[in-house]
Amino acid sequence: MPRMSRPSAGMRMTSLSNDAAGIDELKRQLQSAAAETARLRDRQNASAEILRTIAASPSDARPVFAAIASSSKRLLGGFSATVLQFIGDELHLVAFTPTSPEGDEGLKASFPRRIEDFPTFALVRGGETIQFPDSEADEVPELNRDLARLRGFRSVLFMPLMNRGEAVGMISVTRTETGAFAPDLVELLQTFADQAVIAIENARLFNATRETLERQTATADILRVMAASPSDVQPVFDAIATNANRLIGGFSTAVLRYIDGAAHLAAFTPGDPAGDRVLQESFPVPLAQFPAHQLTASGESTQLPDTELEPAARDIARARGFRSMLFTPLMSEGEAKGVIIATRRTTGAFAEHHVRLLQTFADQAVIAVKNVSLFNATREALERQTATADILKVIAASPADVTPVFQAISDSAKALVGGHSSTVTRVIDGVLHLAAFTTDNEAGNAELLSTFPAPLSSSGIHSRVATSGAYAFRSDMQNEADLTEAMRELARTRGYRSILVIPMLRDGVAIGTIGVTRPEAGPFPDKAISLLKTFADQAVIAIENTRLFNEVQDRTRDLAKSLDDLRAAQDRLIQTEKLASLGQLTAGIAHEIKNPLNFVNNFAALSAELTDELNEVLAPAPLGDDVRNDVDELTGMLKDNLQKVVQHGKRADSIVKNMLLHSREGGGEYGLSDINALVEESLNLAYHGARAEKPQFDVTLKRELDPAAGSANLFPQEISRVLLNLISNGFYAVTKRQAESGGGTFEPVVTATTRDRGDSIEIRIRDNGTGIPDDVKAKMFNPFFTTKPAGEGTGLGLSMSHDIVVKQHGGTIDVATEPGRFTEFTIVLPRKGGFADNKG
Repeated sequence: MPRMSRPSAGMRMTSLSNDAAGIDELKRQLQSAAAETARLRDRQNASAEILRTIAASPSDARPVFAAIASSSKRLLGGFSATVLQFIGDELHLVAFTPTSPEGDEGLKASFPRRIEDFPTFALVRGGETIQFPDSEADEVPELNRDLARLRGFRSVLFMPLMNRGEAVGMISVTRTETGAFAPDLVELLQTFADQAVIAIENARLFNATRETLERQTATADILRVMAASPSDVQPVFDAIATNANRLIGGFSTAVLRYIDGAAHLAAFTPGDPAGDRVLQESFPVPLAQFPAHQLTASGESTQLPDTELEPAARDIARARGFRSMLFTPLMSEGEAKGVIIATRRTTGAFAEHHVRLLQTFADQAVIAVKNVSLFNATREALERQTATADILKVIAASPADVTPVFQAISDSAKALVGGHSSTVTRVIDGVLHLAAFTTDNEAGNAELLSTFPAPLSSSGIHSRVATSGAYAFRSDMQNEADLTEAMRELARTRGYRSILVIPMLRDGVAIGTIGVTRPEAGPFPDKAISLLKTFADQAVIAIENTRLFNEVQDRTRDLAKSLDDLRAAQDRLIQTEKLASLGQLTAGIAHEIKNPLNFVNNFAALSAELTDELNEVLAPAPLGDDVRNDVDELTGMLKDNLQKVVQHGKRADSIVKNMLLHSREGGGEYGLSDINALVEESLNLAYHGARAEKPQFDVTLKRELDPAAGSANLFPQEISRVLLNLISNGFYAVTKRQAESGGGTFEPVVTATTRDRGDSIEIRIRDNGTGIPDDVKAKMFNPFFTTKPAGEGTGLGLSMSHDIVVKQHGGTIDVATEPGRFTEFTIVLPRKGGFADNKG
């Protein structure tokens, strides 16, 4: 083998030198990679920290702005950093990193600043990223140069905060040395700007949602108070004042009512005792001297941004301690019934959403007043009707003796008028006899008994009423000038100050009297006079019944029947008033449901749009495929759910509207209407309405109108509603059958027929549509029952049609049908309905 030569010493030294250089280069590369890794890690940590701050401050973006300013300064190697927001035409300082006390104070004093006064800010607002590598350069605006000198920097980078193509703010980073910022630093600041926008939008959405929830909760609280206080509006006013003051962030809120030409303080949120006394002592005040009444006379809300500029409000504002006011009237049927006044310690206009909120509370206050009035009127009417029914029962139970009837009338008159005592007298042979009495003053009973019997010529009020046949009253038995001392003494002994006496008239002649006294002075209300007149009529009935019973025994059966008829009429009256009250209550509830329902529908639709915007915001975010898929799946599910909420909300809204229609009283003018013309008009309206909704809709309309059908007394608007509903249902049925048949030779036909039936008129609406199964036919007139898909029907149309035809017009409505072939509704209306007679 050949012998290998050994390397020389020089060769060995060269090899070692090359190895050392390679190791140094590798070390340098490793150190550079480590530095880059640390730099990237710092940036990722800063982004993560900002995201954590966003999550921890969903309702306030300021902590996020502070974190962004700090991270921007540190990672961009800056001297200082600021975050600013565009609010209207001004730029506001929301976060900054401190430099020196003088510089910091100068910075804060520079804001807010109008954008038009600072051209650089206007450029940034247009979406441009601006750099000034040297703030002392000639092309730098003077305002920027002055600010740089004040703060002590030489270069600056302005990055806009863009939200949906619009600048909502900006981030600026400064350095003490000159030179442009590297592209990767600009890109990093853009990332921080995107995070700031996310924080702004998150805070806006969070606060809007929270504000909406607070409003809805307050509305629900007030509705619960309404339900818990059907007969007293005071708790509702207290709740409205408290909730309005809390949600507006006011100093105080007051609710006032206009009663008898004066403004009365109904509720207020307390402040300090001295200011509260000033407020309470300021009312009641005549409306002519109450500026809020004039300010809101048009029905619109009015503001006083600074009470010091309004002499009429200045004194009470100073006494109470507020500086701005918002007035919202309580409007009912175009007339102001009161006002809600919200105040704040600060000057300035109230936000538009606060104005809308106060309007909502004003509407609720009006509803509460109406509900309480309706409830109390219904209760009062029921009490009167119950008393009337009780008296009728006594009349029926005592056909041969009128004394129990008189006692029942006396008891009921005292109780329902809120009297001190009551008396019933009868005229027998020209002399007034005491028939019954009720009193709270036993000591005065002997005095009362001693005054009867009394001649009709005596000076007493009962004798005077029995003689004249007209009711009379005394408002003050101690101060009226024409009273004798004996009259005053009798009143003092019996303990009353005012008295009302009503005659019992038979054929225009008084056969007795009913009197009620009260311990307080003052006139009697009209309802008390009306009530006693009703009792007087019943007393006359009782007297007449007794006379007839005692004189004609063989007519007892006829009298009993008359009494039964009277009781039936009374029951119908009670039922009618109950139904009317229920209808009004239903309308009130439906109106109240409609407000929160509108909120649900509107915010569901808005939230669906926000999911799309969320996807757009997240699109540029560096998310993993798994995370991206999860986000897309969740937002898709959320959007689907919101669409379902909108769909069912619309159905609920349709039900509420139909509830309002269902509860509506009357139906326009009642009178003679041409039936054929009404049917013809309804056919045309229904057909053109269907064509307007679906231009491709087509159907053959057939008319078989009897010329002898003539006219009938009815509510034309209500019957038109019935016909439009039946014809529209026919259109729906033939369209559905045509779709199921796939077109073919099927010809959709709807036929309207009228026929004279003597004292009544027959109307038939027939279609050759899908027909109605027997199980559906049995329920079709039930409220809220519908076979149409969700959103296409409310189940109230046929129910309302049945009520209009049967209950309102005294007619009939029937249906004949065969599934797959036809459906025919038959309406029979009397030519002369009983409505006019009943109304009389």
